Order: sequence, then structure tokens, then C-alpha cells
Amino acid sequence: MPDRLKILLQHMLPKQRLTTLAGRIAGAEGGAWTTRLIHWFVRTYAVDMSEAANSDVASYKSFNDFFTRPLKVGSRPIATADFVCPVDGAISQFGTIDDDQIVQAKGHRFTTTDLVGGDAALAGQLRHGAFANLYLSPKDYHRLHMPCDGTLTRMIHVPGKFFSVNPTTARGVPNLFARNERVVCVFASPEHGPFVMVLVGATIVGSIATVWHGVVNRKRTRTPSEWTYTDQDIVLKKGAEMGRFLLGSTVVMLFQQGAITFNEDWAPERPVRLGERMGDSAA
Repeated sequence: MPDRLKILLQHMLPKQRLTTLAGRIAGAEGGAWTTRLIHWFVRTYAVDMSEAANSDVASYKSFNDFFTRPLKVGSRPIATADFVCPVDGAISQFGTIDDDQIVQAKGHRFTTTDLVGGDAALAGQLRHGAFANLYLSPKDYHRLHMPCDGTLTRMIHVPGKFFSVNPTTARGVPNLFARNERVVCVFASPEHGPFVMVLVGATIVGSIATVWHGVVNRKRTRTPSEWTYTDQDIVLKKGAEMGRFLLGSTVVMLFQQGAITFNEDWAPERPVRLGERMGDSAA
């Protein structure tokens, strides 16, 4: 199917209804029906179950349980670098934030202000900083981990659209990551300054969850919601789990100017794995 037709279908599909339906199916404990669905998914997307802590497909009560399965202990060693890759997936784009502009794909940019839900003060802390957009395909491990040590300060749920975030859509839908539903997680680091992890939803992504809150978007609304954590001491270490997608999507990371020098082996479309060296302090 030509890319232009795929993009046209993205605009025409009832994406929110499909997402709601997918969420209900994924959360259902359907016995043999659920097992058949998981078997089909494993075959279709060539999921490597040998890495899962539990490789028995028939033991998962729901598709969500399967999709957010943990890995075997030690299967993703954490590099000694200052920053590590927080997911299994592929690099969409990465590099320097041009004033407040982030590259989505060739010919498409969006602003940090739009991405974080319109908070110009937060975006201002990241001007001329660095970004990395990492795409999680359906076959990937779908828990998200910390790229470095961080203390949680804020979380913002930004309602939005439900476009797919696959590479074809990223090339064809302007402002994609700043249009879709997303959860903005703001951290402070004494070594690296403020940094942000944006968990971007997509078509049939039933839910986005964090380890400190649980499912963030259980009830979808039309207005942003915000939580502050400055009165708490939520500290997550490098490599620790911080959240998960219930079906695949994208994480966008934002760092302040001078915080990170990216791994010289990184390149757009390159596969990446949780725990590998993402970069080191630029200082």
C-alpha cells in the first residue's frame, strides 16, 4: 500500500473508538480465546519469548499481561555510561534541539513547548538541549526504564489524537508527537539537570502507566491533568523501570543544553536495546 494511502487512512479511521475497543480486548481475561490471540501475535510479529521471564504463552491471563511481560533477570545488562537507552526499539531521530525545534522526520519538526503541553517555562529549560525519539514496535519489550538517575517532580497528561507512530506515519503526519495523547514526566538530576520523558500514545495503545501512579489515562478527558511530586521523594535509579505501554508507541527524551553527548554509533533507524550506552555527560 502506498504511504500516501496509509496516511489518508490514518486520518479517516475512528482512532479513538478503535483504541477504546483494543483496550477492552487487551484487558479481557478470555481463557482459550486470549491464548489464541497471543499465539497469533507472537507468530505475526516474531516475538522472541525466550527472553521473557515467563515464556509460557498459555499462562498469561490477558493480552496486557503478555504485552507488558518482564524479561529474564540479567537479559539487559545496564552499561556503565552516564546515560543508557531506556527501551528496546529503534531510533526515530535524535540530536540537538534547534532553539525549541525537534526533528520528527525529514521535512517535519515540532516544538518542545507543544510537546510538553504548552508549558513554555518547562520548554525554556530545554532550549538548545538534546532530544531522542525512540520507537517501540509491536514485537518489542514494552516496559520503559530510566536513562539516568532522576527525582520525579511533575507529571502531565496531555489529551490528544491517536495516530499511529510508526515510521511511515512519522514521515507523513506533521506535528505527530505533539498531537497525540501523551504523558510528560519531568525529572531533576543533580548531575545532569532537568530532563523529560514523554510517553506518546498511539492508535490502539490502550493505556500508559507509570510505576508511581499506575494507569494515567484510565478516564480520557479533553483537558490536561497535572500532578506535582515536590513534596515526595520519588527517586528512580538508572535502568529502573519507570512505566509501560499497553500496546506499542514512542518515548521522546529531552535534556538541557550540555547534558549529553550521544553514542557515536547511534543513527536514525538503528535498533537499540534497553541498557546499552546512549551517551555520556557533555561536561
